[in-house]
Amino acid sequence: MHMNDTLTLRERRIYASLKTPAKIQRYLDTEIGYNKERDGETCYSPRLVLRHGKAHCMEGALFAAAALRMQGWPPLLVDLEAVRDVDHVLAVFRYNGCWGALAKSNFSGLRFREPVYRTLRELVMSYFEHYYNLAAEKTLRAFSRPVNLTRFDRIGWMTAERHLWEIPDYLVTVPHRQILAEPRRMSRVDRRLFQAGLLGGEK
Repeated sequence: MHMNDTLTLRERRIYASLKTPAKIQRYLDTEIGYNKERDGETCYSPRLVLRHGKAHCMEGALFAAAALRMQGWPPLLVDLEAVRDVDHVLAVFRYNGCWGALAKSNFSGLRFREPVYRTLRELVMSYFEHYYNLAAEKTLRAFSRPVNLTRFDRIGWMTAERHLWEIPDYLVTVPHRQILAEPRRMSRVDRRLFQAGLLGGEK
């Protein structure tokens, strides 16, 4: 069965309207609320994200990957690994040989990136100063290789009527590349950047 055959009319219309990565990100930011369920309580499929109208970072990345796929990009996820903090997941894409990313986050600096980064590491490092915990510690430490979600087509990940725990469980098993050669003492996040990162987030 072709992927489009399992989409509802509403889903087809929404995906058809999201013709660029920027439009996908705008939809995530304006039409999809932030899912405040605790980690481990939900892992909505893209269908459930649209049904409930909310998503946390994992769910938002799944939806963004599905929307990118509908526009002809491979559905790729990258896991960002942190210390004393939660991981963050990006839906990534390449345009003219450069990497860009889409993401759902309660922190404003952890979302969209234009496709201007020559390598995946360059893209990931653009998140470093914006990736911090509530103690103002910079917490990003590693990133995974891109994972192509077509490997999960057998479970119908785009239209599943259930939580997709298989995907985050798999992401944490993928080898991650460290971005720091060794732990070092770093300055805490500037107060203005800290406050700017929370701008527009849900308490």
